[in-house]
Amino acid sequence: MKIAVKNLQNKEVGQMDLDDAVFAAPVRKDVLLQMVNYQLAKRRAGTHKVKGVSEVSGTGKKPWKQKGTGRARFGSLRAPQFRGGGIIFGPVVRSHATDLPKRVRKLALRTALSVKASEGKLVILDEAVAKAPKTKEMAKALSAFESSSILVIGGSEIDANFDLATRNLPFVDVLPLAGANVYDILRRDTLFLTRDAVTALTERLKTA
Repeated sequence: MKIAVKNLQNKEVGQMDLDDAVFAAPVRKDVLLQMVNYQLAKRRAGTHKVKGVSEVSGTGKKPWKQKGTGRARFGSLRAPQFRGGGIIFGPVVRSHATDLPKRVRKLALRTALSVKASEGKLVILDEAVAKAPKTKEMAKALSAFESSSILVIGGSEIDANFDLATRNLPFVDVLPLAGANVYDILRRDTLFLTRDAVTALTERLKTA
């Protein structure tokens, strides 16, 4: 599959072949759902915590004697039915991360790239480089693509001027190649890939 290569002024500067195994894979919504859930669960802090009976402040003295009072027997005022008592089976610090096979994660990324390509929302950039860290100039350049929600995936390193120029633009994200992920690709309307990113992603994903 051939696709035009453009510069930041939205002018065609060449063409590039895209591997169908990576950019024309069948759409698997179930795999995308699994991957998004996997990513969102993994990023959860899991620091929610309540105090149990052994952790709340309070006396350990028995409230009243076991028998003879006509009342129910109690062994501690820190029991959950008392005001200020502990919480039973409440949340504790834990990891929400789940397991997902590497083959499925690679399939999900191929599917996400294929979705953008099939929808015509994939743009190949010659390079993601800015002459100066000017947000106004970058906003003007990106407006030529008529998209208000953009994800740019560059090479192994992002050009410092390009990073600074896009940092304050709303709904514009910039990621290095190592940060390419399904959730960010799907949450933005248009995906921009540099030539280097296309080559590296193809090498990484063309095999199962």
